[in-house]
Amino acid sequence: MFIGDARFKPLDRAEIHEVHRTSMRVLSEVGVKIPDRETEKVFRQAGASIDEEAGIALIPEHVVEEKLEQAPSSVRLCGLDPERDIVLQEGNVYFGTGGTALNILDAESGRRRPAVLKDLMDIARLVDELDNIDLFLLPTYPNDLPDDIVDINRFFSGLLYTGKHIMGGVYSEEGVERVIRMAREISGSPEELEKRPIISMITCMISPLKPDQHYTRLLIRIAREGIPVAVPAEPLCGATGPVTLAGNLVMQNADSLTGVIIAQTVNPGTPVIYGSVASSTDLRTMNYVCGSVEMGMLNAAGAQMARFYGLPYYATAGATDSKALDAQCAYESAISALMTALAGAHFIHDAAGLMEFAMTVCLEKYVIDNEILGMVLRGVKGIEVNDRTLALEVIERVGPGGNFVSEAHTVKNMRREHYIPTLSERQDREDWEAEGARDSADRAGQMVMEILGAEEKRYLADEIVEHLQHEFPEIRSRIREVSHD
Repeated sequence: MFIGDARFKPLDRAEIHEVHRTSMRVLSEVGVKIPDRETEKVFRQAGASIDEEAGIALIPEHVVEEKLEQAPSSVRLCGLDPERDIVLQEGNVYFGTGGTALNILDAESGRRRPAVLKDLMDIARLVDELDNIDLFLLPTYPNDLPDDIVDINRFFSGLLYTGKHIMGGVYSEEGVERVIRMAREISGSPEELEKRPIISMITCMISPLKPDQHYTRLLIRIAREGIPVAVPAEPLCGATGPVTLAGNLVMQNADSLTGVIIAQTVNPGTPVIYGSVASSTDLRTMNYVCGSVEMGMLNAAGAQMARFYGLPYYATAGATDSKALDAQCAYESAISALMTALAGAHFIHDAAGLMEFAMTVCLEKYVIDNEILGMVLRGVKGIEVNDRTLALEVIERVGPGGNFVSEAHTVKNMRREHYIPTLSERQDREDWEAEGARDSADRAGQMVMEILGAEEKRYLADEIVEHLQHEFPEIRSRIREVSHD
């Protein structure tokens, strides 16, 4: 969705420059821990100074500037349905799912259980029908599969059951290789996949200033293949980052820029996405939280830093720490999503379905969040002011004491100006009670049943599925092959 200029700016121009200057001092004077020899070679190639005794790479500002010049300012993420393509660039805001959650909540019983592959398939089918969710970021971990076939089955399930772009974390170099090879088979060739990337990947940068050996190896492998890759950092206030929001933002900025530097050094021009999963902690326990207002503020400020660098941005908002579909679940999700979207974040992940510190998903919450996101997008769009919307002619025609109900201007503009809810209840009490007095969770459950009860829609032809199963025998392609058990 195109929104133009950001409407919420937690930092002013001088503060953005201060965050940048401090980040540059952190990278050049404090430095980044080197996880292994391969990464050390990358830092040397980039132009960093290496303190071999301490195992630290000191990255001067001119290196950061050079790598920022090489990084694309716009990244296209394609779907198997070309009408679902999205472009992460200035002026666009999109929402997606997120994870990777280990559990799924049964809303009827209120109990959670380990997520399995069928849950991922069900979520893909559900999200495919939810118009305000633009991207399917693989949201659950299939606990019923052996670790060595998780990557390819997660990506395959997404590609099979939704036409939206598929993004996901990866867990092994072998998994990266298999997923990319599968995507090339689906696309027709490596060149076609590069032209229309139907998959992208995530490799987290570990705070503070200590790239993880495993994730860094994955990042290097992905960058070499030219696959779009997000490099978010997740500093937690008072734990893996300073307790102050500004200090935490510096840490997030320095760590994510480190990922950009690695990707651009390995393969200049790699479609890399600067990212943030920065959050606060519960001050009583210092545990991670994802429903705090501070998380919304930090990710909104991250959007300003991404804009300052001219980088596409992967933000985090819309999750809740609540364990149930209650008021806390809704207000925490809405507040952070609204703040981050108003700041102009290009892609906001975790925006639907996640609860309980991002450890659990809920099918009904996807539907509720889809409604929240529709309202958020309407707020982000703002109030359009021109001759049509100022409506002077119709005001003159109706005059004092008249009404606008039957005016052509009303009919033409009502849907354009107003968000039409798909879940919210706006009946008179008598009608609402006559239909069972159902609350939003009940109505969301009904929508889930209707979508999942409909005939399966697949985005891969049977012959392609058969070919992929021959090439990758570990793929589980049909819902009857998996279960909730």
